[in-house]
Amino acid sequence: MSKISDKAHQLLDQAKALFGKQVEGLAQKEGKVKELIAGVKQKLVDFGGNPRVKKLVEPISIFIRMLKAHFSGVKKLSSSTLGLVVLALVYFLSPIDIIPDFLGVFGFADDLSVILAVFAKLKDEVEEFLDWERTQL
Repeated sequence: MSKISDKAHQLLDQAKALFGKQVEGLAQKEGKVKELIAGVKQKLVDFGGNPRVKKLVEPISIFIRMLKAHFSGVKKLSSSTLGLVVLALVYFLSPIDIIPDFLGVFGFADDLSVILAVFAKLKDEVEEFLDWERTQL
């Protein structure tokens, strides 16, 4: 495994340690997930000019669509996929993380790493979702 991949997995493990318990309960509550999505969208708007945040937009928008499909009942996610997607968004939204967001571009490095680590870990599920989504148009 490459050093970058190792670091991404370490960061993902740290994110799980920070927010794992919170995510377990949150992932089962549609209202709370909707609040999370609204907060994530607002943070993207607030920091939209930041080049690091622009790299997060596509994976985050896919995660949001996956959650919406899950809670609407049209495309259910496994509990592990649901948990990882919620974890990624909680980590992105939280001001409490490994590198604080107030540090500017550097503060988004860990957010980007966690989002991309979850995206890579769920590659097959994401591709399956995107294939399914294409058939819905």
